[in-house]
Amino acid sequence: MPATRRPTKGGPAKATRASRLAEEIRQAILSGEMEPGSRVNLDRLRERFGVSLSPVREAVARLVHAGLVEFEDQRGYRVAQVSADNLAEVTRLRAELESLAAGLAAERAGLDWEGEVMAALHRLNRVDPADAFGWDAAHATFHHTLVGGAGMPILSDFCAILLGLHERYRRIGGNTPPPTGAAGHDAIVEAAALRRDAQAARQLVRAQIEDWGERLARRFEDHTSHASRPTTRNSLQG
Repeated sequence: MPATRRPTKGGPAKATRASRLAEEIRQAILSGEMEPGSRVNLDRLRERFGVSLSPVREAVARLVHAGLVEFEDQRGYRVAQVSADNLAEVTRLRAELESLAAGLAAERAGLDWEGEVMAALHRLNRVDPADAFGWDAAHATFHHTLVGGAGMPILSDFCAILLGLHERYRRIGGNTPPPTGAAGHDAIVEAAALRRDAQAARQLVRAQIEDWGERLARRFEDHTSHASRPTTRNSLQG
């Protein structure tokens, strides 16, 4: 009889600690506390959060996978830069992949998914977009549930990464909410989960993401223009 493998001591706790730490650092990046292009100092993070170096490394590695942190040979980790071109690429890729997933979900997913996506929509509709943390969580849950109905984990993973990058630009642009109404979440659920119209679901998801991407691009342009505009004591105080 084969020996029973015992779980590594501290394994689950370590994973939980790294998950919490990754979310703490992620929020610091989304809020702008850790600025784009700034160095990610592992020792300072370890001291700040009072943990060992191992969970810090694991947390930062997760954020590299999520596209929020970059690693450069000989230079270490840095917060990923933001740019209009990057936002345009994120929008295009997200529109392509998430519309594909939504169409597949409409065709393949069962009744359990239908109930789950409707429940996620209900929670999202009850959260104030001004509550950045709460809205991000409800919004992410909705979209993860929607694309999860496709039954393709790799596709879902890519969609989650792109959504996280869009959320970063949403924060930069002042919590810009996504479209509502004809191209909103309610219309997407009605097409995908209730009518099971895969073509309409794909079109609505694409329209929502592209519309949101355009609004994020305008807000980002305003933000960068304001940030680069020189301010003098005279111009502000007379």
